[in-house]
Amino acid sequence: MEQDRALSAVEVAKLLHVSKNTVYEMIRRGEINSYKVGRKIRFTRQDVDDYIARSRHEKQFPPVASVSAQSTLLNGSPPQGREFILSGQDVILDILSNYLRQYGYQALRAYVGSFESLLSLYQDNVQAATSHLWDGDSGDYNIPYVRRLAPGTHVVVINLSYRMQGFYVQKGNPKQICGWEDLTRKGVRFLNRRKGSGSRILLDEKLMKLQIDPLFIQGYETEIGSHLTLANAVAKGEADVGLGTERVTRQVDNLEFVPLQEERYDLIIKRSILDYPEVRTMFQILNSSEFRAELSGISGNDYRDLGQVIAEI
Repeated sequence: MEQDRALSAVEVAKLLHVSKNTVYEMIRRGEINSYKVGRKIRFTRQDVDDYIARSRHEKQFPPVASVSAQSTLLNGSPPQGREFILSGQDVILDILSNYLRQYGYQALRAYVGSFESLLSLYQDNVQAATSHLWDGDSGDYNIPYVRRLAPGTHVVVINLSYRMQGFYVQKGNPKQICGWEDLTRKGVRFLNRRKGSGSRILLDEKLMKLQIDPLFIQGYETEIGSHLTLANAVAKGEADVGLGTERVTRQVDNLEFVPLQEERYDLIIKRSILDYPEVRTMFQILNSSEFRAELSGISGNDYRDLGQVIAEI
């Protein structure tokens, strides 16, 4: 598929309508992800889409420092140093990180999904993890997964926002895809998210409850790394449907959204670090009118319980 092809700096420059030197400068400033093949720099289409997504928000926010903070359960590598790391992929975390920087604290960013974030929190690789994982048995978000992925850990769960999950379909919804069962119809091509992402877990939980065998879904095994990359693929006709959050549809042409379920997006912090100055300051920011006003410019999220404690475990 097109989004899997490696892109050169020249091709990225053409996509972004900038010079090749500008692309190299963006790499130096950490504004766009890249990788090396020998001595050559290469990009994925997802790298480009993620850069565009960060750049197309209604207000521009300074770039934040990012780190790799994936779970180390398999390799046993211990965390290094005393850093404060916010883990998750929503732009609200970038804004929060910049606010903390204004107060004199460097809050690094780890751009990993919910499942990996909770595992990393359990191992103290990050200090604040975000999650939007739906549990089919309880019908609740996040709390059941905290208990499973961070057993015996005392945490506080704070709400950040509510978001709508649903199907991305082409303009006019030509295949008339309206519900989960439609994914099994002949001729419907689906694109999936990676295992561990909130959207993938929602899908798999729904399929289990409805007793739908994934083998009957064409494209179930095809995994895409981000909502934006998936939405672009559907808009271009590379697939008929994908699952993701509503806000992305405002960034992609030739796309419609079929709402399915409101999800709760929460921030999880260990109670043992509640007295950290960064954490106390973060609570002040989340409950400030200034921060709420800043978020009001970002469409597609509902901030009715922003900063409210959902649970203490």
